[in-house]
Amino acid sequence: MKSSRIPGFHPLSLGFALTGVAFVLGSCSLDPELGTVSSPVSANFPGNSGGEVPADIAWQKFFTDPRLEKIVATALANNRDLRVAALNVEQARAQYGISRSQLFPAVELGGSGVRQRTGGSSATGGKALETRAYDVSVGLVSYELDLFGRVRSMNTSALEGYFATDAARTGVQISLVAEVANQYLTERALQEQIELSRQTLDTFSETYTLMKGRYDAGDVSELDLRSVEVQVQTAKSNLASYRQQVAQVNNALAFLAGGSLPSGLPAGRSLDRALVADVRAGVSSDLLQRRPDIREAEHQLRAANANIGAARAAFFPRVTLTAGGGVASGSLSKLFSDGTGIWSFAPQVSVPIFDGGRNKANLESAEIGKRMEIARYEKAIQTGFREVADGLAARRGLAERIEANAALVKAQQTRFELADARYKEGLDSYFEVLSAQQDLYNAQQALIQLRLAREVNSVNLYKALGGGW
Repeated sequence: MKSSRIPGFHPLSLGFALTGVAFVLGSCSLDPELGTVSSPVSANFPGNSGGEVPADIAWQKFFTDPRLEKIVATALANNRDLRVAALNVEQARAQYGISRSQLFPAVELGGSGVRQRTGGSSATGGKALETRAYDVSVGLVSYELDLFGRVRSMNTSALEGYFATDAARTGVQISLVAEVANQYLTERALQEQIELSRQTLDTFSETYTLMKGRYDAGDVSELDLRSVEVQVQTAKSNLASYRQQVAQVNNALAFLAGGSLPSGLPAGRSLDRALVADVRAGVSSDLLQRRPDIREAEHQLRAANANIGAARAAFFPRVTLTAGGGVASGSLSKLFSDGTGIWSFAPQVSVPIFDGGRNKANLESAEIGKRMEIARYEKAIQTGFREVADGLAARRGLAERIEANAALVKAQQTRFELADARYKEGLDSYFEVLSAQQDLYNAQQALIQLRLAREVNSVNLYKALGGGW
């Protein structure tokens, strides 16, 4: 260390000068070229057709049921998983700020004062000696000159990690919106099943009352009476089951919404009306910008690429600077007037010679990590492509099945009316009526489930295409 005294020294000039030198010298980067990762899917989705609106439509326009819109908005404001995801983003941003701070020198201001009294000696004629010393200094604390880009590579990795965390938060938002919508659609289907079961129960109950009167009069057998009674009890059991499921779904909606559902909600729509918009899939390359899981994987890949640069830089010398300057005086009142200027400058160079293979192993680990992230990135693309392709295939199939099942319900209704008329005319037994009525009920239930599947498929397809975020 070399020290000197400089009259009229300005303590901040050294720090600014060294900072400028660091930015001039710190221009080398050892990050490898990321290159282009080929998309392991075809350019177009198989059998892509249909759809009225683009897939990047906002969720407020995608849902056409006002009741569902309000529930989704409540969930986005209060859901705890979404809050944790948002806090993860804030934490990642803070961690990036910590990493970025290493690009700049840390400057500390310090001051001290010493007052000392020593006993008398022959040198002082037996008198006690009292001394005072004061100093104020500004110091540059162990600043690394980033000559080979190690610190900047670490900073890039932290920044890409922050971007990845933000993409993950968007993924949580999309998943939350889809889950709320699917639970709501299930609740709508269950309400329709309850109404259908109630109507069926009323019909069977009326029939049972009439049949009981005829049985008491000796016009019908006990077998006919008990057959109707079985249908009554079955309808009661179905009704109780659907009511239980509605209560559970409402609990799930309240949980997703972060508390109780808001009051004053508008009435919900039935499934025979479109509750969501019909989106277009577009081309597969759109997924690279829309799907948050793919964007997250891409940022993780970029972070892994930057880690290679930091691992490479560890093989090169590391230069750190420690410097300081200030004033010192034996009198506090004269510290800034007659004080003596002092400074110190202590550069340090460390060169890796032998580390037992640690740097080589770190570099190998970073390179393997990059290959792993490439594989994850490619898998994310493949997953997104498959989910969209499955959704498109289901959309086509469900449309055909709903059309066929609606025709089946109409045919079963006609069959039941004919069987009932023939029974009343004494041409057929009541078992024909029971069979026709049960088949009609099953067909009506199946139509409700198919309509639910169509709406759920639309929500999942919207999610698979990026959810409009």
